[in-house]
Amino acid sequence: MFYKIIRTSLLALITAVFFNSCSEYQVVLKSDDAARKYVVADSLYQQGKYKKALKLMEQIVPVYRGKPQAEKLMYMYANTFYKLEDFYLAGYQFERFETSYPKSDSLEIAAYKSAKSYYELSPRYSLDQKDTFKALERLQNYIDKYPNSSYRTEANSLVAELREKLEKKDFEIAQQLLNIEDYKSAIVAFDNFITDHPGAKLRKEAFYGRFEAAYKLAINSLPSLVKERLLEAKAYYNNFTKYYEGSDLTPKAMDIMADIEERMANVEEPTSK
Repeated sequence: MFYKIIRTSLLALITAVFFNSCSEYQVVLKSDDAARKYVVADSLYQQGKYKKALKLMEQIVPVYRGKPQAEKLMYMYANTFYKLEDFYLAGYQFERFETSYPKSDSLEIAAYKSAKSYYELSPRYSLDQKDTFKALERLQNYIDKYPNSSYRTEANSLVAELREKLEKKDFEIAQQLLNIEDYKSAIVAFDNFITDHPGAKLRKEAFYGRFEAAYKLAINSLPSLVKERLLEAKAYYNNFTKYYEGSDLTPKAMDIMADIEERMANVEEPTSK
């Protein structure tokens, strides 16, 4: 019985404190006292109550612009969006912070979180990559500006991940062109991939894809163009074997090359008049 009374009393006390705090928050939220809102917003922010803190910050950010407290407030404001995973606004607000407070002690972390926000916005590789390019630009600028940063390793890892995503998108475009039998465009796309992504994981597959596209273009050409295009395909085979002879794709490449040799042996030379 005693423990039941204690438990009931504690529950009542916690409930009273909860409603009292909620009531106090609502009073501050509706008041015109910007200084009080600043103090409460700071307290809620430090407690990790970001949604409540944000409502107060949104009311006082315009009031504090240009004042000594503004630097701290604007960093908390940007970081609140970051904590709430609203990365569009986080990236934007951190950029504004960098511009407004170039001598701030929080400048480096603001720059990193701005770049990281765009990284978080980067979609899967099959979608438009505007935010991926923005993230790469921001991350690279950060790495260049803060070469000794404690975030440098992580930033480099994020850059590598984003570049791999762009590589995959470019490769898939080339592969799709091959699949739909647009062989000329596929050759160009694979060629661009090889040029634009010299260290790509899919570089071997791109060399093979270009060779396959050239081969299929040749065997589906007008008779007058077959031999010339078979020779072009053979040149792409030589490029493939130069870098990837003995790879898992070599047997398939050799089968195609055997067919090319056989076709070239049987191609009729144009008769001269």
